[in-house]
Amino acid sequence: MRYKIALILLLAASSIAHGKEVAFTFDDAPRRADGYFDGPTRAKALLAELDRHGIRQVAFFSVSRNLDPEGVQRLKAYGDAGHIIANHTHSHPDFNRLSLQEYTEDVGTADRLLRDFPTFKKWFRFPYLREGDTAAKRDGMRAYLRENGYINAYITLNNYDWYIETLFQEAVSEGIDVDLERLKSFYINTLIEGIEYYDQLALTHTGRSPKHVLLLHEMDITALFVGDLADALREKGWKIISPAEAYTDDIAGYQTQGVLKYNPGRVGEIARDRGQASDLWHRTLNETYLREQFATQVLGPKTAESVSSLGAEQN
Repeated sequence: MRYKIALILLLAASSIAHGKEVAFTFDDAPRRADGYFDGPTRAKALLAELDRHGIRQVAFFSVSRNLDPEGVQRLKAYGDAGHIIANHTHSHPDFNRLSLQEYTEDVGTADRLLRDFPTFKKWFRFPYLREGDTAAKRDGMRAYLRENGYINAYITLNNYDWYIETLFQEAVSEGIDVDLERLKSFYINTLIEGIEYYDQLALTHTGRSPKHVLLLHEMDITALFVGDLADALREKGWKIISPAEAYTDDIAGYQTQGVLKYNPGRVGEIARDRGQASDLWHRTLNETYLREQFATQVLGPKTAESVSSLGAEQN
């Protein structure tokens, strides 16, 4: 009997330690759309994909400079569907290149342009995840967010989905008939590989799987495949949660005392603070690796070879 009780407690502890919960968040909305989809088509497809696959609420971190009339309508459509609108600065600047005052002025401009969206929340996502390359800038920005009622809308699961989009749009612009099924498989497998890596990194350094926040972008491949990504994660035992729920995790209160010119995300910060000096960026965040894999897995050897030959002739 005691053995059975101990086993039940062990299984329960294991379940708690490895909860496998993840929220979806999309940066750069409304992002430029002049390739495979135009803006209204992307928004319609993305909202349908979220609804069809039971992703009830996501967060769109908006670059307010992109709020031309079409961009406003796109962001309004996301808000009208119940999704969160949040602050990703006005002009998507690199904090490493600006003073604290210049940066906070940019954030303040975005706040003024976004605050009237009904589902707006005072969540701030640092562009490029760069939170200050000096202690003064890091601490000054933390103070600014606190004084203005904002939370740092960190991520735990990093990836280069934006670069996969770049490769896709390059192929489209070159007139290549991209096999969408192959692209979908590549997208899902690449993102899940990174997700599992960072989840294991969290287990290694914290002893548990936190409520994760996945970094994605408002792009054409997201509109095409994000629902399939959610289904693939569910098949692996993951639960899709809302960003608001994810930000209740204890990891939300963590603040590194280090100064990181380049930031791998919250899990990477913790790993670094606990002594891990390398492999904070997974191979799925390597552009050379992704281009090679895209060529073989999506375009196929023959197409990749012909594109490479064309590029050599043009050079």
